[in-house]
Amino acid sequence: MSGATTSVPPKAAVDPRQVRALLFEDLRVGMREVLMKSVMETDVVGFALLSGDDNPIHLCDTYAAGTKFGQRIAHGLYTASLISAVLGTRLPGPGAVYRSQTLNFHAPVRIGDVVTVIVEVVELVPEGRKVRLHCEALIDNRTVLDGEAVVSVPGRSAKPA
Repeated sequence: MSGATTSVPPKAAVDPRQVRALLFEDLRVGMREVLMKSVMETDVVGFALLSGDDNPIHLCDTYAAGTKFGQRIAHGLYTASLISAVLGTRLPGPGAVYRSQTLNFHAPVRIGDVVTVIVEVVELVPEGRKVRLHCEALIDNRTVLDGEAVVSVPGRSAKPA
């Protein structure tokens, strides 16, 4: 066929936050997931509304300018919630149930910062299908938050939680 053209459909964009469910048997020590998120003013205001934490350090430019930070900062638990996003959607993913979380806050997160969250499997405990994960949030390769999470994960013979 002379003059015929072939149309190739555009490649579908891959959502970097695509949900992925892993079972206990799929996990290995050293597995890790990374999530990057730009902290927007709407995130901070939305978190304040959701949590009820309307501390002016998060919401008022005038107040925040007089603090040691010199400007508004995101809630510490907003940053920690990004860890939850990784645990619940990527590693291990749906079916994972939080057992515990430790958090150490090292530096503030400001509106406009790009936070990189890294979650890594450090231990697998077959009894109870528990997974211990190292969790870290960085800005410009500087740790702003770290800690450890323990989650329970469904196995091949178990139904999701």
